[in-house]
Amino acid sequence: MDYFIICMVALFVSSLTLFSGFGLGTLLMPAYALFFPLPVAIAATAVVHLANNIFKAALVGREADWRVVVKFAVPAAIAAMLGAFLLNFLTEIEPLASYHLGETEYEIHFVRFVVGVLIIGFAFWDLLPGLRNIAFNRKYLPLGGLLSGFFGGLSGLQGALRSAFLIKAGLSKETFIGTGTMAAVIVDAARLLVYGLSFYTMEFQQLEAMSGIIIAAVIAAFIGSFIGARLIKKITMQAIQMIVGVMLILVGAGMAAGLY
Repeated sequence: MDYFIICMVALFVSSLTLFSGFGLGTLLMPAYALFFPLPVAIAATAVVHLANNIFKAALVGREADWRVVVKFAVPAAIAAMLGAFLLNFLTEIEPLASYHLGETEYEIHFVRFVVGVLIIGFAFWDLLPGLRNIAFNRKYLPLGGLLSGFFGGLSGLQGALRSAFLIKAGLSKETFIGTGTMAAVIVDAARLLVYGLSFYTMEFQQLEAMSGIIIAAVIAAFIGSFIGARLIKKITMQAIQMIVGVMLILVGAGMAAGLY
């Protein structure tokens, strides 16, 4: 059952994340956490997430606009490292509130609440007809990279903020997907350096013991990304905006509510 649930989540969500640019880690981690301790679930998800990003880069990276990648991803990577570093000092701050759903306690933290509300705000730019066609001037890409990188480093939701900015950069659907994918690889690599290798080293023995289910999830995610890549020509930019908008609202609401 654990193989089936985790692999189905990886396959389905990875097909969507090829268009949205985020969501695999957000939804796969809870699936792993159903069967494994939380630290191990986080580490296993990171392995699948990184492997799938590299695979997506091979599938759609050639469509990336490298001028946008450099202008956006380099400032984002630097700011993500700063945000991730600052996160280490903010973990001791008391939560704003806590509540129970069943036997599980959830905590609402200030930073994640603010970022969640910010993400929901961006979502309406993709869903409201009057705002959907508004695009950022590309001269603001470095600023967008700095903001998305910094808040992404603080919250761990790099992809949601990155997509919220890039979807408004006036890119074609192919270029948006390729550019977002290459930016993800660059920013995630920088962020993981700051989060530290010690955590993954600490969990290595446990990850090694569950290598089978990790490999299965990686393969399922690859299949999902491959299916998504085959559908690029059949989907419109408006549909991608809708996918991004709906997923932003779900992620932002869950984050603001302290669900993850």
